[in-house]
Amino acid sequence: MTAGTRPQRLRRGRWLAAAALCGAWLGGCAPAPPGQELTFWTIGREGEAIVQLLPAFERAHPGIQVKVQQLPLTAAHQKLLTAFAGGSTPDLSQLGNTWLPELAALHALEPLQARVDRSAVVRPDDYFTSIWATNVIDGTLLGVPWYVDTRLLFYRRDLLRQAGFRAPPRNWEEWRRQLAALSDPPRHRYAILLPTNEYEQLMSLALQQPDPLLRDGDRYGNFESAGFKHALAFYVDTFRLQQAPPISNVEAGNPWTEFGRGVYAFYLSGPWNIGEFRSRLPAAQQDDWATAPLPGPRTAGIGVAGGSSLVIFRASKHKDAAWQLIEYLSQPAVQQRFYALLGDLPPRRSSWQDGALRDDPKLRAFREQLEHVRPAPAVPEWERIANEMQLVAAEAIAGRLTIDQAAAEIDRRADAILAKRRWVLDHAVPAPTREHPP
Repeated sequence: MTAGTRPQRLRRGRWLAAAALCGAWLGGCAPAPPGQELTFWTIGREGEAIVQLLPAFERAHPGIQVKVQQLPLTAAHQKLLTAFAGGSTPDLSQLGNTWLPELAALHALEPLQARVDRSAVVRPDDYFTSIWATNVIDGTLLGVPWYVDTRLLFYRRDLLRQAGFRAPPRNWEEWRRQLAALSDPPRHRYAILLPTNEYEQLMSLALQQPDPLLRDGDRYGNFESAGFKHALAFYVDTFRLQQAPPISNVEAGNPWTEFGRGVYAFYLSGPWNIGEFRSRLPAAQQDDWATAPLPGPRTAGIGVAGGSSLVIFRASKHKDAAWQLIEYLSQPAVQQRFYALLGDLPPRRSSWQDGALRDDPKLRAFREQLEHVRPAPAVPEWERIANEMQLVAAEAIAGRLTIDQAAAEIDRRADAILAKRRWVLDHAVPAPTREHPP
């Protein structure tokens, strides 16, 4: 989960056999001290799914009871910070990978590398490389990926065929031709929906560039780089050429219905919308849409590494039990069950080798892109910077700023946000890096 609103839909799935959920390793775990109550915070709809996965874990660990607290996404960030300040953090929590750097800066999280090194379940080489990397802050592993997402193209393949295109775009040149062919503004038909109040779409294009978004050890913005300006120009031109309407997601209304009506031929979004389109579009239209890797300047397949991880708080008194729960939730069979319940994509390659995750044609583009995703800058201030980036980009869309002016303004705002970071880095005493023995 990247911080920010993300529509989710609880999906029904069949129960896997208890043996598949438990796995052979559960029977070999050392029994936990009797009467441990493990506090687990989840964010959003994940809490509704997790309670259906816990009975098998608690049967295998009769000394552990898991108390799940479900936080609303809109309040979760403040709740986590308040809990840290008040010394009342849970034992473990779900944490979006854009929030992890902030909790890491507070030294609130337990390093996990020593536990991973001894684990027969959590195997780093089985995880998508860039997804695993989002959990490593300043060289220290602080989380284990729980689910992943990345944004790519949902597209109307019937409309592309009618316009003379046999395949979705692989690069920006092809994409621009398709966007032009599929746009008909006088009839209120646009090639793509890019809500102007969401930064993820522009960030996805920017991360495809060779230039980093921050420079000098993440002390300053790098938005005046040639790479970012190239991405910003492509993004702004899509509105200038009337290939996307300059509207927010509130003004867009129901994007699924509009997509089905052909108002938009492309929609840049994440895996949660597979379930939305399947439930909202009629059966007769289910073969009309598909997914494709996000086109890049030269080749397709590079997107944002998003998702959510499992972390243990340093203040926890039940770290061993918390780690046993993380190992359980990291099993491929359990991750497949989690996907069946909620539609959240697993971070392990082995979890994709069976069932719907392997056979669903709508998921293939996600599986392909997850091998090539890139993380957002791992600084606590990134979400504030990204929001300012989008506010300035909206000014460029409206024609009030040129690309050069917009890039300079984003740099100015980013540098102001990063001022405290620069001071701290210039005056900081190195933090201890030794992990506490589990």
